[in-house]
Amino acid sequence: MLVTAALPTRLGVLRAYVQDGALVGLFFPEHRPQPPSWTLDAVERPATASDFTAVHRQLEAYLAGRRRCFELSLAWRGTEFQRAVWQALQAIPYGHTVTYGELAVAVGRPRAVRAVGSANGHNPLSIVVPCHRVLGAGGALTGYAGGLERKAALLALERGG
Repeated sequence: MLVTAALPTRLGVLRAYVQDGALVGLFFPEHRPQPPSWTLDAVERPATASDFTAVHRQLEAYLAGRRRCFELSLAWRGTEFQRAVWQALQAIPYGHTVTYGELAVAVGRPRAVRAVGSANGHNPLSIVVPCHRVLGAGGALTGYAGGLERKAALLALERGG
């Protein structure tokens, strides 16, 4: 069964989705693009439900600067190409950034920068799968489903400021 809860954090409320013990979605309220249609099938639970304890605890530790990586069971809902991009995102070290072009090279599709950007934008696991570590050409702060202010805050957190 797919369950959901609203988790309050320092960056605002995040809507978490868990199925069979695995995190399948983590979205900001004004997430763009909109969360996928499968989120509509979720059953509401309180944020304190056991399904969400580890997610909430690890998010809070990360946002407080006490955690650099997540140790959560994840389940990917996307195409093979999207999953390849999302896995490549997890290889970007804490505090580092890459460009969309560099990410395209990392997934073996150097000419598919726009497709990589689209897959990055459809990452269903905000923060946990660090799509915020991807920048535009020349290091430009571009596109983040939770808004550029949150992206800047996440990058500043990881840079120690």
